[in-house]
Amino acid sequence: MKTTEITMVRIYITEGDHQYKRLMALLHDEEKVCGVTAFRGIAGFGKSGEIHSSTLLDMSLDLPLILEFFDRPEKAAQVLRRLRTMIKPGHLVSWCAHANTGE
Repeated sequence: MKTTEITMVRIYITEGDHQYKRLMALLHDEEKVCGVTAFRGIAGFGKSGEIHSSTLLDMSLDLPLILEFFDRPEKAAQVLRRLRTMIKPGHLVSWCAHANTGE
């Protein structure tokens, strides 16, 4: 099985930050990374300790969001430089991985 080295990047934001559309436009339209997935959490908390959650009775508009993307290490490093100016410290993580490219 052939594999290629990639860098995975995960961005932690909340809906209340109003960054989602801007980040998706950056990753898709400007940087054209290989793939992006957005996840909406049902609950979460960060440094403040304030729990953001949704219930059937109270649909919060400040739920946790995770944007995850991957690309070649050089491309991901380029994008990470831009993201570090936009994302709060501690809300941006990355790691090396391998993608299956066929047999």
